[in-house]
Amino acid sequence: MSSKGTSSLLTLPAELVYRILDNVSELTILFSLHNVCRRLNSVIDTYHRYKTFTTLKFECNGMGDEGVQHLTNALTNNTTLMTLNLQNNKIDVHGAQHLANALINNMTLTILNLRDNNIGIHGAQHLANALANNTTLTTLDLGWNKIEDKGAQHLANALANKTVLTTLSLLSNKIGDEGARHLANTLTENTTLTTLNLGWNEIGDQGAQYLANTFTNNTTLTTLDLGWNKIEDKGTRHLANALTSNKTLTTLNLGWNKIEDEGARHLANALINNTTLTTLNLGSNKIRDEGAQHLVNALIVNTTLIALHLWNNEFGQNVKDEYKDVLKKNDKLQVVWW
Repeated sequence: MSSKGTSSLLTLPAELVYRILDNVSELTILFSLHNVCRRLNSVIDTYHRYKTFTTLKFECNGMGDEGVQHLTNALTNNTTLMTLNLQNNKIDVHGAQHLANALINNMTLTILNLRDNNIGIHGAQHLANALANNTTLTTLDLGWNKIEDKGAQHLANALANKTVLTTLSLLSNKIGDEGARHLANTLTENTTLTTLNLGWNEIGDQGAQYLANTFTNNTTLTTLDLGWNKIEDKGTRHLANALTSNKTLTTLNLGWNKIEDEGARHLANALINNTTLTTLNLGSNKIRDEGAQHLVNALIVNTTLIALHLWNNEFGQNVKDEYKDVLKKNDKLQVVWW
């Protein structure tokens, strides 16, 4: 067939290109068609689906840093995207830098999921620098990214600025007590963050104390996840003391730590006075009958807790029977045994 008889996507009328675009994925539009040439860009920029992208889910696509660069280039002029999911895409520090550059100027993105990549300490630094200037991102998931204490420090520095971030997940990042200290120092002044996930890290009693100290001044944090760390009775005591006076925290996850009867006693004393906590997870610790009994006694007085997770601890059936008596008097409370 001669070239005269062959129609090119680059020369087709815009309406015909729109019909073709109707049958291809967002990924194809952004990675294969956008930025081919100015003419095709002008058509895509006026295409209704492209103009109304609000959510893009590209998880587990193996796009890597080069793919992220193509994506950020394609979205340079986009003013509709609000949610971007890039979980598990082999993104490292260079991809994080491309995203950070885009975040500095972007005025619409509110949710960014980068969980399970490999951005590391320096990638966290690039994103932190962008957060310090971004005025729209409210949710950032950096779980499973090896950012460690230094990366946590970079992010803490960003949170000290007038960021609008409300939810930050740093799940499983090898963050220890030092990283917890940096985050705690920031939380003392921060007035926007409501949810902080520090689960699956290496935070011990000292880190728990740093975080507990923020509860006195912080009046915005409502959810704190410290599950799967190394917190023992001493760290639990600091958290419990803070809960006695804190008026904003509603959810606290201390599951999969090393809390024993003494730690349970401290938490029970806190529950007698606390009037805001609604969910407490103590699953998979080392609480025995004595500690469980302290919690039972507290629940007779406390009327705000609605969910208490106690699965996989070390107390007997007789204590469970006492919980049943409490539950008969408080039909709002749910005790989770498994």
